[in-house]
Amino acid sequence: MVKPLRPPARALPAPRVPGRYKVEPEDFVVDEIPAYAPTGNGTHLFVRIEKRGISTHDAVLSLAKALGKDQRDIGYAGLKDAQAIATQWLSVEHVAEADVRALSDPAVRILEVARHDNKLKAGHLRGNRFAIVLRGATAEHLEALRANLADLARRGSPNWFGEQRFGKRGANLDKGLSVLHAREPRHALRAIPRHLQKLVLSAVQSEAFNRVLARRIETIDTLLDGDVAFLHRNGASFLVESAAAEQPRCGSFEISPTGPLPGPRCLAPAGEPLRIEQEVLAELGITHEHFGRLPRDSHPGARRPLRIPVTDAAADEHANGLCVVFALPAGAYATAVLRELLEEAPWFG
Repeated sequence: MVKPLRPPARALPAPRVPGRYKVEPEDFVVDEIPAYAPTGNGTHLFVRIEKRGISTHDAVLSLAKALGKDQRDIGYAGLKDAQAIATQWLSVEHVAEADVRALSDPAVRILEVARHDNKLKAGHLRGNRFAIVLRGATAEHLEALRANLADLARRGSPNWFGEQRFGKRGANLDKGLSVLHAREPRHALRAIPRHLQKLVLSAVQSEAFNRVLARRIETIDTLLDGDVAFLHRNGASFLVESAAAEQPRCGSFEISPTGPLPGPRCLAPAGEPLRIEQEVLAELGITHEHFGRLPRDSHPGARRPLRIPVTDAAADEHANGLCVVFALPAGAYATAVLRELLEEAPWFG
């Protein structure tokens, strides 16, 4: 069985701090940053909710049941942690505002409603803001926490895929590799429950990315000749012919080096970055073409930045320890930041 790599720790200017989080839902507060505001017109009703101690799926199910809708009729931009207090937007078509405002659920509170022209879809968000209480950390750890936060704000945080991507004891990764290594991958995929098929193959892509990132962990803010660079303002990628010429843009966080999400249309690097990626794929016994044997365009491949910007970062004392706040772009994990800050990095077990 291939086990997911446990990400290595990167050097930071100050010691990491102790602390436990998510002891209570109030310890982990998430506020979704929408990609756009509702127009005020249209057949779709955008509903901003605050959920406490339940998953986004459970909140969607509750809303759908109360309104007599199928849960597939409810749109949302992203999934939020269950053991948390989280605000996010949902959407539902052809319902009265009064019916939504009248809903009563102890775990889901209606904060705001507004009309819009289209259904809210996955990925329609700019990012999330977090306020996380670290229980067990004390005032004596505050300066170290602030110093390391400042380093993450300057250089970026490693863009790890978190443990939730791989399933219990890495089962998703093992199943995904079994499918790719099978003589008939399409037949092997059908033996896996439909709702898990995409997840197990994405786990393989995530593991390949994490292993490339681990090899470059100390230089995530430094370009190499042959890198594929990520343009943060629009998500475009391009091949770096001269790292020296492009490094100033990397230093200002305009661009970042990337790692692969393997697939037949994943843009290939050159030189040293290519060598690193080929080694990782060989370790897993796969190539980009393995994903081309799957149902058409299910996992075409992509590039993902090796680091994420950590913005609006701050830390202060809290009644139950220390509180750290920061904002991350869409698709980034708060656990990736926390594992940089804490002595006992959150990961399997």
